[in-house]
Amino acid sequence: MIFGDRGMTLEEEINESNKYYRSHEIAVIYKKPTPIQIVKVDYPKRSRAVIKEAYFRNASTTDYNGVYNGHYVDFEAKETKNKNTFPLKNFHQHQVDHLKMCQKQGGICFVIIKYVTLKRYFVTPADVIFDHWEIQKHKGAKSIQLKDIVQNSIEIKANYDPTLPYIDAVQQLIESGKEK
Repeated sequence: MIFGDRGMTLEEEINESNKYYRSHEIAVIYKKPTPIQIVKVDYPKRSRAVIKEAYFRNASTTDYNGVYNGHYVDFEAKETKNKNTFPLKNFHQHQVDHLKMCQKQGGICFVIIKYVTLKRYFVTPADVIFDHWEIQKHKGAKSIQLKDIVQNSIEIKANYDPTLPYIDAVQQLIESGKEK
């Protein structure tokens, strides 16, 4: 019986998994807050402030970072409803650059991809994204085929505790040296 993927978004699944990992002292990984600048606030009542206008301060980097077993971990979470491809337009240049910089410093960098319609999850090493990113910049394919994701990633299955056991895949990346 599969208990995960009960209508949750990928970020909710990862956040639940991270709570599990922290409470069991397996890893300390958090979602990064999005930096915003609040410009206008309404105070209809003293206890009910409402933000009316805000802007992103600067481009955020990736979704998650932290430490697992002495290793710095930095990753992005992406969902797609496509069945056969993963669109590279889901990434921004600053995210790719950030992952490259973290990896260059010895960090373990990857993307967790959820194929929503297929109910499949993959931990994809950052190098796979980098390769396809460069190809599309030179008038190549603007997406990654599912068969390439399957071949170059570690598939994980939704579960109960943790909801999404991605740390097992991170350990495999460390052992195989694919995170470098």
